[in-house]
Amino acid sequence: MAGSVEELTIAYEEDGVEVVKELDKAVLTKGAWATVVFRYQEWDRAKETYGPDKYTIRRYQKSGGDYRQKSKFTISSPDQARKLIEVLQGWIE
Repeated sequence: MAGSVEELTIAYEEDGVEVVKELDKAVLTKGAWATVVFRYQEWDRAKETYGPDKYTIRRYQKSGGDYRQKSKFTISSPDQARKLIEVLQGWIE
């Protein structure tokens, strides 16, 4: 478990292979509840290579000194990311 927002990661290793490779992250909010956006790739065992970039937004709650994931939303493609950006820009302008 992570005790600070900076320690949060989605990197995951299985049988000596990094099956989820974290490429980048941005912390949107800190505190008792933290929101983090991750950019990552997943290992494709059949092709023995990493797949395309993916994005996920995760919410964590701090409890007992550690952050625990409470919810997540995965942005499935660059096209979906662009549409989300477009909608949000329209709402805040």
